[in-house]
Amino acid sequence: MTPRPGKVAVFEQFAADGITTMFGNPGTVEQGFLDVLESVPDFGYVLALQETVAIGIADGFARAGARPALVQLHSGVGLGNGIGMLYQAKRGHSPLVVVAGEAGVRYDAMDAQMAADLVAMAKPVTKYATRVLDPSSVLRVLRRAVKMAMTPPRGPVFVALPMDVLDELTSEAALPTVIPNRAVVPAAEDIAEAVELLAAARSPIVLMGDGVSVSGAQAELAAVAELLDAPVYGVDNSELNMDPRHPLFKGNTGHMFGEDSTKALSDVDAVLIVGTYVFPEVFPSLGNPFPAGAKIVHIDLDDYEIAKNHPVDIALVADPKPTLAAIADGLANAGRARGEFELLPLPEVTADSPLMAVFAAELNNQAGDDLIVFEEALTASPHLTAHLPRRVPGTYFATRGGSLGIGIPGAIGAKLARPDAPVVGFAGDGGSMYTIQALWTAARHNVAAKFVICNNHRYQLLDHNIDRYFAERDIAQHVHPSGFDLAEPEIGFVGLAESLGVPAVRVDKPEQVPAAVERMLGHDGPFLVDLVTG
Repeated sequence: MTPRPGKVAVFEQFAADGITTMFGNPGTVEQGFLDVLESVPDFGYVLALQETVAIGIADGFARAGARPALVQLHSGVGLGNGIGMLYQAKRGHSPLVVVAGEAGVRYDAMDAQMAADLVAMAKPVTKYATRVLDPSSVLRVLRRAVKMAMTPPRGPVFVALPMDVLDELTSEAALPTVIPNRAVVPAAEDIAEAVELLAAARSPIVLMGDGVSVSGAQAELAAVAELLDAPVYGVDNSELNMDPRHPLFKGNTGHMFGEDSTKALSDVDAVLIVGTYVFPEVFPSLGNPFPAGAKIVHIDLDDYEIAKNHPVDIALVADPKPTLAAIADGLANAGRARGEFELLPLPEVTADSPLMAVFAAELNNQAGDDLIVFEEALTASPHLTAHLPRRVPGTYFATRGGSLGIGIPGAIGAKLARPDAPVVGFAGDGGSMYTIQALWTAARHNVAAKFVICNNHRYQLLDHNIDRYFAERDIAQHVHPSGFDLAEPEIGFVGLAESLGVPAVRVDKPEQVPAAVERMLGHDGPFLVDLVTG
């Protein structure tokens, strides 16, 4: 291979892997390869005004496109800005390939301005983190990073690229990264054991998560649930893993308090866990949440999560899609009959319905089945998902991991990944302000995503949580902390959006909803609705 600088060769490697877009915010130590980028054919740079936004857009792109997303951060300060959103990506298994420049290996002994151990910073919030030290391994390391990001369980990876290493010549060839195929099925005897356990159950339950979506196992999951006539609960469930209108789908377990999840398990004698860890709560139950004597089968490609906190009877490190298909066949052969199930009707909208419900129902009426929803509505989420259920896999993505601010940038990324589909992002007023500058990126690149601010003038989730805190400690209810309030001064989302190049409208009455939804969907470009919900 003809020698060329590493800063040139990296783009050859990205092209070999089908990566044609970089999301980032520039800095001096990245200027060498960013200068090269300008002359690379068919390669785009999506500029964000802050690193959290760049990672959020990349997260939406990776999720909606089911492919790696390339992020450029600026040295230690930029990585520090993006840590919270990287945590979200790690918890959600988003395949991000994050690179950051640094001044150079030659300066390691100087402890100079902006010096930091980037790998040590990135390790807690990534699946893999490393630093390139030699020009002859730049492309090798990037291929390893892409492989690690895309191999289930997927996750974000980080590569530090010192400026002096990229300036050196490399003769490495740019080759497509090989992603290992993990579509594995357990041994026949293990499948038979799982089938026997589940077929004997009188009161089974299914707990599922996003591993189902990654595997494309939605149909197989529904088949097993119907053969078992078992209620299905979402656990780490932020994508469309089961039709929300299926009568066996009972919603999600708790995300905050362990006892909420435990309630769903009180009378079960068998538990099938698929594509999720148990349980993703802030305050999980320290005891075993499963009833004594209940038999548990856990299927996932993430072996770390199987029996991590609670023992199981059958542990299957396997791909959910072929494994569930084999279990369904086994249950049918064991005499289990698949029932007939009619879709649940949509809830009615009445004169007393909350404005969020009215808006979601109207959007459902005007939009098609291909509408993609990127959702960080939080306390408004129950009304949103009830009246705007997405039923096609790949049309619903929710926040995950606990970091606020994904709603707006995530929708931008989803629209970039799926430009032919309509995309609407929902965010709370508090969460939106973490990344509101993402609107500028949408305007700059004419990304025609739409945005809805669920504006209740509060961090309302904290209201719910502190009420729980008071009750658990026998503390008399009293006025909540003033830090939960966002009403004073009023955030003018219409003016704020327009200042960033995005037209907007405020909606605070039900009769305004139809025209606002029509205007939003019909606008050729990004558009924002400030929906006053409280």
